[in-house]
Amino acid sequence: MFKLLTLIITFTLSLSASAKTFVYCSEGSPSAFNPQITTDGTSNNASGHTVYDRLVDFKYGTTKVVPSLAKSWKVSKDRKTYTFKLRKGVKYHTTKYFTPTRDFNADDVIFSLNRQRLKDHPYHTVNGGHYEYWNAMDMGKLIKDIKKLDDYTLRIVLNQPEAPFLANMAMSFMSILSKEYADTLVKQNKKENIDNYPVGTGPYVYKKYKKDTLIRFTSNEKYFGGAPKVANLVFSITPDPSVRYQKLKTGECHLIIEPSPADVAAMKKNTKLTVLEGAGLNVGYLALNTQKKPFDNVNVRRAINMALNRQAYIDAIYLGNAKIAKNPLPPTIWSYNKGIKPFAYNVKKAKALLKKAGFPNGFETELWTLPVTRPYNPNGKKMGEMMQADLAKIGIKVKLISYDWPTYLSKSRNGEHSMIQLGWTGDNGDPDNFLNVLLGCTSVKAGSNVARWCDKKFNKLITDAKRITSTKQRTKLYQRAQKIFRSEVPWAPIAHSTIYRAMSKNVKGYKIDPLGGDIFSKVELK
Repeated sequence: MFKLLTLIITFTLSLSASAKTFVYCSEGSPSAFNPQITTDGTSNNASGHTVYDRLVDFKYGTTKVVPSLAKSWKVSKDRKTYTFKLRKGVKYHTTKYFTPTRDFNADDVIFSLNRQRLKDHPYHTVNGGHYEYWNAMDMGKLIKDIKKLDDYTLRIVLNQPEAPFLANMAMSFMSILSKEYADTLVKQNKKENIDNYPVGTGPYVYKKYKKDTLIRFTSNEKYFGGAPKVANLVFSITPDPSVRYQKLKTGECHLIIEPSPADVAAMKKNTKLTVLEGAGLNVGYLALNTQKKPFDNVNVRRAINMALNRQAYIDAIYLGNAKIAKNPLPPTIWSYNKGIKPFAYNVKKAKALLKKAGFPNGFETELWTLPVTRPYNPNGKKMGEMMQADLAKIGIKVKLISYDWPTYLSKSRNGEHSMIQLGWTGDNGDPDNFLNVLLGCTSVKAGSNVARWCDKKFNKLITDAKRITSTKQRTKLYQRAQKIFRSEVPWAPIAHSTIYRAMSKNVKGYKIDPLGGDIFSKVELK
């Protein structure tokens, strides 16, 4: 009888513990735990939406900017001065490697922004000193000064007005780190730990990371936005979408990212699951490195665009759950140019263009294929094989190459590729986040412009568009920029995909983030 009672108690405690643990089947390993130095959604989910906060944020499930660590702000008439009133009483996480002695204040904001902004900052070059978002968005030239007025009042002065500035401030690269933690690491001679052993103010506290296996977090019971409703959050790193689905069915995961298109129909029929879908604010593309021959030749780029059978990719890889892309912007974002005509699949014309470019017999090259499932490309390897076959028809012999995800991103930033599969999910709902971050001239050096394409006319249009507030005027400039993109084709745009999340029926409170993140601060298990 005693043994039976013990078993019942143990079983009950096990159920109670599992009810407080939420398991998310993610698709890959983060490249770091600091969104200042990462740009990929995988890393962002593992830190930007869990460990950290920003001065402002996006209202859950929307692109509306709302207060966060700043409880309010004022903007000057000339739109160049932003004065933020900071929230008092915000606690930093206590971890096994750091115990804070003070609350969040203006010093932390100045430290976090100046680390990226100032080359002589003691943390600027730590772990490589690569701040892709900051540099791609030209924040260094935009921000003239950051001044602490008192512990809870901060002023940011710009060199010129910037229409998307507040929305940019809500992006994860503007996350606020602890200056006190940074100072402690200096004394310990462990500055590099700041990007891999995170300390923030966010809804979850980092506990453990086992590479390519799992990440563990616990609830921040002192979170100013209210403690999360699940005590433990686990990222179960599962690159294969079919395996993610199996884990969901067996109860090993509560929610999975990027299900295989082949599994979506079965998921919808499963009465134990909930499937959410939405139009993704995304674009998948094949970037052509315009700094390498023969991709510096526009006729080669146009030939490649004509040789790719996009509809076949939509049918075979996305199973129809995507639209053919013709612009670098998704059709769900304002200023999308509907009047632009997509490249038609035409092998004969593609061959003629190659001949005109001086390659009547084609050439040999490499194509990098995505190693992880992404919302804009669910199967990079299969798409690469189809692209390889298409390009062979016009004489281009392609060798397929891939790397693990962090290496893939690192090498692409350095421009080591010739052709590369990539894509983008919008960060803030503004066209600038696509056109400037992915195709602007400053983004070449920053590393986010993997086509390494710098067109002065295009760049002037997107730069001018940031300086004005009128959406109508900005739209005209962005639509003209898209015409230049269509003519010069530094990419072969492929698809805008529908995004899916599948979860157990007992998962409540989850919303699809229009900006592509997975956010669990409001999620609970019923």
